[in-house]
Amino acid sequence: MSRRVVRQSKFRHVFGQPVKADQMYEDIRVSKVTWDSSFCAVNPKFVAIIVESGGGGAFIVLPLAKTGRVDKNHPLVTGHTAPVLDIDWCPHNDNVIASASEDTTVMVWQIPDYVPVRNITEPVVTLEGHSKRVGIISWHPTARNVLLSAGCDNLVILWNVGTGEMLLVLEDMHTDLIYNVGWNRNGSLLVTTCKDKKVRVIDPRKQEIVAKNFEEPIALQEMDTSNGVLLPFYDPDSSVVYLCGKGDSSIRYFEITDEAPYVHYLNTYSSKEPQRGMGFMPKRGLDVSKCEIARFFKLHERKCEPIVMTVPRKSDLFQDDLYPDTPGPEPALEADEWLSGKDAEPILISLRDGYVPVKNRELKVVKKNILDNKPPPGPRRSHSTCEPDVTLEEVLEEIRALKETVQAQEKRISDLENKLCQFTNGTD
Repeated sequence: MSRRVVRQSKFRHVFGQPVKADQMYEDIRVSKVTWDSSFCAVNPKFVAIIVESGGGGAFIVLPLAKTGRVDKNHPLVTGHTAPVLDIDWCPHNDNVIASASEDTTVMVWQIPDYVPVRNITEPVVTLEGHSKRVGIISWHPTARNVLLSAGCDNLVILWNVGTGEMLLVLEDMHTDLIYNVGWNRNGSLLVTTCKDKKVRVIDPRKQEIVAKNFEEPIALQEMDTSNGVLLPFYDPDSSVVYLCGKGDSSIRYFEITDEAPYVHYLNTYSSKEPQRGMGFMPKRGLDVSKCEIARFFKLHERKCEPIVMTVPRKSDLFQDDLYPDTPGPEPALEADEWLSGKDAEPILISLRDGYVPVKNRELKVVKKNILDNKPPPGPRRSHSTCEPDVTLEEVLEEIRALKETVQAQEKRISDLENKLCQFTNGTD
């Protein structure tokens, strides 16, 4: 009798668990727009969720610690004139997030560490180049300020967010709607899926397709009959891929190996409620003391529920086999270096002592010849209507001073609200 050999893997016993009710984010009007993106983006500081909003597009940004019921007047990020379809945090600055919209634009936002009093309506930069709605955005993994957008005009555009300029436009490569885009680890290549049922591997700087018609797949995994789109999340540190079906209520996960059969089913996390979208925490945002190897942020109709994936271990020591050095927040290249042909692997950090997010770093946009590009908005006024004794410098200085005052007051209000929370928590 031959005995079946069970494959050894430290991830065979990974199990998922939702957080307690008071650790969820309640009373959020998750967007009902028909689009197949994840609707949620998370990093070690914030969770951002695309929400319903009248007369435009909006998303909400919450500090990770601000769990519980969300105030109905909580400020939103509201600059788009039509629904927001995708959001993505910058991997090199935890206070910078990009949004793509049905209004054909991409906007990049600076999110303060404190909770602002009013809606955030002014993006740091607006990127205009698509002629139809923009459904996909993805930051370059290693080059600073490089952002990819893909629109329903079948174009892929690469931007330098630091100057607001288009770096590259990939046209005539897709004959139909682009479904998804992903970078490889060092950002030298990208891969797209398309409605024409072709997968394309593209070298964006050479503007050429490196591979398109793949032969037989090396592994084929049968899924269920659900017709919802699959949202895949891959963790290269553990070689585990998680598949979350939109409209489904489960997360299936598989380990990927170099030898046949390549794809090994690990387990399924099941729940009762279907997911409207899903956020996936970068590795540096996980709790290594609890052997957490993944954290999902599952969107329901009116709430966001974190789900923690852990590997059970008896020891309290740092498990270095679970946590190899992982990409940190420092970019390895500048945008112009990458454009000129340089490649660099991500700059790695150790999670041995946990990761502490850095303070807010401002995204500076230096636009070139901005006055040549756009006429000033609104009707042109004759100089006679201006006060003759006020110089431009004085006006700008007064605006700057007023903005500083407003920001200081918003920070003070936020500090006082946090103190108020401590009082109320103390009396519970």
